[in-house]
Amino acid sequence: MMSQVYYLVRSKNDGRYLTARIDDHTSGYLLLFNESFDALSYLNAHASDLANRLGVESIPSTQLGSLLKRWSFVGVGIVTDPLLPKIDFLQHS
Repeated sequence: MMSQVYYLVRSKNDGRYLTARIDDHTSGYLLLFNESFDALSYLNAHASDLANRLGVESIPSTQLGSLLKRWSFVGVGIVTDPLLPKIDFLQHS
């Protein structure tokens, strides 16, 4: 059985993931990309000055639940258009 693979952006300095936050007091939504080139396009469009400090990692969908729990993320934001950006938010329960 094959699982979906997602791509995340992670800081090379402190290991934190790229998230969308409602406020500073929550961990927010982990941003996921369907392709590695989408993650790179997002970085080039919206954080080109930080791109050298960030890396793209892959994660199978089977490991997402444990990652969300470990980092206490509210849910995920699946980036469907990295240039606008258009993001579909899903809350984890």
